[in-house]
Amino acid sequence: MAETATRGPLLGSRASVSKGLLTVVISTVGLYILSAVFAPTSITAGPQLSMLAFASVLAIVGLGQMLVVQQGGIDLSVPGAVSLAVVIASHQPNGDDSKLFMAVVMAYAFSLVAGFLNGFLVGILRLNPIIATLGTNALLFGAVLGISGGTPRVTTVLLQNIVHGLTWGIPNEVFFVVFITAIVTLVLKKTAAGRRFEGVGSSGPAAKIVGLRVKTHNSLAYVWAQLLFTTAGVMLAGVTNQPTAFQGNSYLLPSVAVVVLGGTSLLGGRGLPLATVIAALFLTQLDQFVLALGVPFAIRTLVQAAALGIGVAAYTINWSSVRMRLKELLSTLRASDGNETTSSPPA
Repeated sequence: MAETATRGPLLGSRASVSKGLLTVVISTVGLYILSAVFAPTSITAGPQLSMLAFASVLAIVGLGQMLVVQQGGIDLSVPGAVSLAVVIASHQPNGDDSKLFMAVVMAYAFSLVAGFLNGFLVGILRLNPIIATLGTNALLFGAVLGISGGTPRVTTVLLQNIVHGLTWGIPNEVFFVVFITAIVTLVLKKTAAGRRFEGVGSSGPAAKIVGLRVKTHNSLAYVWAQLLFTTAGVMLAGVTNQPTAFQGNSYLLPSVAVVVLGGTSLLGGRGLPLATVIAALFLTQLDQFVLALGVPFAIRTLVQAAALGIGVAAYTINWSSVRMRLKELLSTLRASDGNETTSSPPA
């Protein structure tokens, strides 16, 4: 799966998309069946509306992380980016709806600075993405503390109505996710720029040979990611009535998990936006299911880590090769046992 997903844009194969999407859809359906049997309260109307709100935020964060992973990188500045957007959207207006627009503009301005900084450090200077984005994350949290002073403020009524309201009985967050997913999918799959982006992620050296701007695509992935992180942060400020200054801390591991569970290879290449969004639904409902069972928070974190591990194993390990090696090993053991039986003298 990982090999197919990595080389997909160059081979034109659609098998990786089908397999990744099919796997996460079946897993999500199975999870809802388990929830109905063992924790029916987790799928009632109230918990589901709340779950969909946070699943939507995670889905948008996951789409941003997916774009970076497609270029063979990783962005660990998710907590700082989301938290800063939350703080700006809640602190700058200070309850005044008329100041909300400028606060959102300010949040996106910070995201552009952070995105270009990550892109320059990783795409141009070729620094390790883990080290570079961790440094950016520290700078973002410095801005968080500078703006908020560590104290939360109440979100404006306007932002709550826009983000967390209901339209035809459906949470508005769902419409945001559908719109953003459609844009990301169309750009990646239906435009020349998107195909070049995936081609660069599949093989940087090959893309460089055919004249593609590898460093530009590597760098811009971090810019697009920061814009999506900020969108998720502004939405989170609308979902949570009084968000804290560290609201984004809980999105780092899940952002990577939904990308992996959605079938996007950590080696880069083809991205699976729809599968990533469904994986966000799966992971959030999994958290809801475990919570309904009365499991402590620490165990819930371990469950998320286990889901990430399973996703990595499912999509990055060549299981056919593992089966062949096991068969060879068993054949060797049987042959050696037969030789020992033949050579041993009769009693």
